[in-house]
Amino acid sequence: MRQSKLFTKTRKNAPRDEESKNAQLLIRAGFVHKEMAGVYDLLPLGLRVVNKISNIVREEMNNIGGIEVQSTALQKKEVWEKTRWSSDIIDNWFKTNLINGTELGLAFTHEEPMTVMMKNYISSYKDLPVYPYDIRTVFRNESRAKSGLMRGREFYWKALYSFSKDLEEHNEFYEKIKDSYKSIFNRIGIGNMTYLTFASGGSFSKYSHEFQTISDAGEDIIYIDKNKNIAVNKEVYSDEVLDNLGLEKKNLIEKKAIETANIFSIGDKYSKPIDLKYKDEEGNEKFVYMGSYGIGITRLVGTVAEILSDEKGLIWPESIAPFQVHLLTFGKNENLFRETENLYHDLKNAGIEVLFDDRDLGPGQKLNDADLIGIPYRIVVSEKAAENGGVEIKMRDSENVEFISADRVISYIENQGNNE
Repeated sequence: MRQSKLFTKTRKNAPRDEESKNAQLLIRAGFVHKEMAGVYDLLPLGLRVVNKISNIVREEMNNIGGIEVQSTALQKKEVWEKTRWSSDIIDNWFKTNLINGTELGLAFTHEEPMTVMMKNYISSYKDLPVYPYDIRTVFRNESRAKSGLMRGREFYWKALYSFSKDLEEHNEFYEKIKDSYKSIFNRIGIGNMTYLTFASGGSFSKYSHEFQTISDAGEDIIYIDKNKNIAVNKEVYSDEVLDNLGLEKKNLIEKKAIETANIFSIGDKYSKPIDLKYKDEEGNEKFVYMGSYGIGITRLVGTVAEILSDEKGLIWPESIAPFQVHLLTFGKNENLFRETENLYHDLKNAGIEVLFDDRDLGPGQKLNDADLIGIPYRIVVSEKAAENGGVEIKMRDSENVEFISADRVISYIENQGNNE
């Protein structure tokens, strides 16, 4: 993509009413536009990041048997009345009315609607297990939305719901999704900062599991055992819990963290009131055993912006960066511009995603913008680089600058990717 065709622009300053670091950076770099507190438009660069994270999540869910669907945003009141329509149970739900007065809910999760839908497709043990998931926008009427993309009123997430015959079958999948989530965090570049965390299971089970990513911007306090690579949320922290988990206080480190995903065992919490049953091999009717597994995709964008950034701007891991290469050229030299154009086309033809800064701006602004946007590889074609043997190449997360011939650029990038 030519940067001159990218309608968004960088900004020196974030909006005065924006308190969170992640949103400040993402707004300044042109990834999102703030509509209101907790509500952000995804601009072209931001949408590319969201799509890349979504595709990683999609691949991991498909690898463990997930089947993608697309659920609705509008939900019938009747579906929820047997479980939790009351505002005494859920206080952050957007509700609305049709023109004829029919009351509806605006999607904030899909356990009940998915359970009702599955009544059409599950009747026998032969129909189980099944693992539908969707990646979509959901809505939460948050009383406080001051954490940028990490606590939105409208946000993008993945939710998978497991439907199993019994606890044993459920537990087998539950362990698979733990590993799948770990793989997701590793692939997007924050696996070494993210911990499987024991948390309250509420009315569903003794414990649930969260995935908490270490950050001073986090709203949760967790206690980490780095040797065992697990953590305990402060909400369940007690001597009894530590004993149950085989943890010792002396080995625990207290940290602030961002909850980036969670997984729950639900059992028959929803299948029972909604009457989702199947017949086993002997013909006996049993309630389906359920689980729920969520991961916040736009929250991950905000989390990466919080923890993988510096005083200059964003630092995207290559797996989720909007582009692999940011190509810059300076000055009015037509030969240099032509050389840059040729390199741009060579990179594209090699399947390398490149943002070409072809704007008529000075070197300082182009370099500052490149640091702010945070694309992994910065390549500069200039007279200085030519004097040093070719083009200048620099990784965003390094201060080292190399000069290589233009015909080595593609192999250089491909070899760097193979070494990661």
